[in-house]
Amino acid sequence: MMPKNLSTPAAVKARRAQEASQAMKDYEAERIAIRAKTERLRAERLLREAAEPAPKKRRRAT
Repeated sequence: MMPKNLSTPAAVKARRAQEASQAMKDYEAERIAIRAKTERLRAERLLREAAEPAPKKRRRAT
């Protein structure tokens, strides 16, 4: 519950707490999105690597 006078120390403290809570929610949502994207890209890379033939090993000339 926000006090009516927004310049009081209690109002400032409440606003900061609300902003901190929102910032954590945003951070967690971004972290989840990045993890999902990374997993999707990893799966695509593994499928692509499995589809291409293994490279031939060449012998070194000495």
